Amino acid sequence: MVDQALAATRTTQSRLRDLPSRVVVYLLLAACLFPETGYAGVWRKLTAALDGLPTATPTPSGLSQARQRVGTAPLRWLFDLLRGPAATPGQRGTRWRACWSARSTAPP
Repeated sequence: MVDQALAATRTTQSRLRDLPSRVVVYLLLAACLFPETGYAGVWRKLTAALDGLPTATPTPSGLSQARQRVGTAPLRWLFDLLRGPAATPGQRGTRWRACWSARSTAPP
């Protein structure tokens, strides 16, 4: 799905880099799991199990620049793909604030 998102949004890298666009998307997804950790800390968590394998060692600035290079379009594309259909006002169980849809049952 990540490759599809990059292709659809035309954000695949045009040259070989230490941080390919696919890796940057995974970094951004992992950053959502560790919001209290900076990009460098998330990178260390992602690569911790790869001990002994050659991996890139980007600087925090490099990680930030890679994030800016990829942008938000691939993540928006993935979100739109995975979120499913939006609820409609007349749909059973739809609620806004304390107002339940007329066709819905009482709140649980």
